[in-house]
Amino acid sequence: MVGCSCSICRSPDPRNRRRRASVLFEEGESRWLIDAGPDFRVQALDARLETLDAVLLTHAHADHILGLDDLRPLSWKRAIPVWADARTTASVRTAFPYIFTAGDGKTSRPRLEFNLIEAGKPVDAAGLRVLPLAIRHGDATILGFRVGAVAYLTDCNGIPDETLPLLEGLDVLVLGALRPHPHPTHFSLQEAVAVAQTVGARRTLFTHFSHDVDHAAWARTLPAGMEPAYDGLSLDVRMG
Repeated sequence: MVGCSCSICRSPDPRNRRRRASVLFEEGESRWLIDAGPDFRVQALDARLETLDAVLLTHAHADHILGLDDLRPLSWKRAIPVWADARTTASVRTAFPYIFTAGDGKTSRPRLEFNLIEAGKPVDAAGLRVLPLAIRHGDATILGFRVGAVAYLTDCNGIPDETLPLLEGLDVLVLGALRPHPHPTHFSLQEAVAVAQTVGARRTLFTHFSHDVDHAAWARTLPAGMEPAYDGLSLDVRMG
């Protein structure tokens, strides 16, 4: 955290150095991204990302969209399709009006093609079969995503009743868990564990936690099959 000298921010454990939450799916030569926050450029360099087939956006908060401008070099050869709901698309249009300006713009802006999606309606996102999921983030409804046997639910403090049946049979659940004490728009650590137990995925990875959480200390307290994620974590998953 900027300006903080707490034990977590000064920790030598690399798992306590956290960039903004994001996920990259890869299959063969195809790659799909969920969210592009302010750290996207460094994340993409670390991942040696040279091509991108599509982007999916959960919502339009700054820590999930402010890296969209860094998609420029990946979109010079061809425009990158982006899937988002109507509210997120409108917010991106306000934050990055030049993305939507007519013209070539090969070097002055990322070339992005927006496609509208709705919760509960599956889409083919450039070859990736995706089910958008409604989740609660404070007073707002945003999107999580299910891809095959994996569900990605960041930034949430509630899962609607209609979404729970869509989470059955998961191999991997990635779930947001912010801090030990309650928060108005995110699950606390304890709340996230309870939700994970309800969902019953074979493996649960917690993400989006703050500098209130020491990775190793929290990992020791979690039930079997649950663990905190960390930057650079790579998994083999069923995407179909």
